Amino acid sequence: MNRWMVVLGCCIAAGSAQINAIAQERIYRCGNEYTNSAAVAKQRNCQVVEGGHVTVVHTGGGSGTANKPAESSKPAPAGNRAAVQVDANQQKARDNDARAILQGELKKAQEKLSALQAEYNGGNPTKTALELRNPQVFNERLEALKANIARQEADVAGIQRELARHNGG
Repeated sequence: MNRWMVVLGCCIAAGSAQINAIAQERIYRCGNEYTNSAAVAKQRNCQVVEGGHVTVVHTGGGSGTANKPAESSKPAPAGNRAAVQVDANQQKARDNDARAILQGELKKAQEKLSALQAEYNGGNPTKTALELRNPQVFNERLEALKANIARQEADVAGIQRELARHNGG
């Protein structure tokens, strides 16, 4: 009898979960806006939001206020843009800081690359005792070293590109 009660309880729970899922409306995403109106979604070519929850925040005011963009999202008038601009000396200091950080990162990346290349030893790294007994472990370490070297070379090249962009600008 207890087993039947458990089965009945599970069926009721599953059925109520399905009812809740059916009762929820579909939510559509139209750029940065969301709607539950299928007609509006079709007209604006919106995408269905799947697998997640959408929190609705109601803004104050009457009808139609939720669809209007916020006042703060409008671009500032031309006269107020000077307040957003950064002083030339301050920008130069920021650029110098960015360049110094990039140079430090480049130095670290090059040192790590050198250490990996030294360990790789041209494809003949020093074998450990375990690797002498098990060649597969050695081959796996060799492949991992190759992958790490390639990744580190890509990091160095990326930092050098970014540094060239900062030096050129």
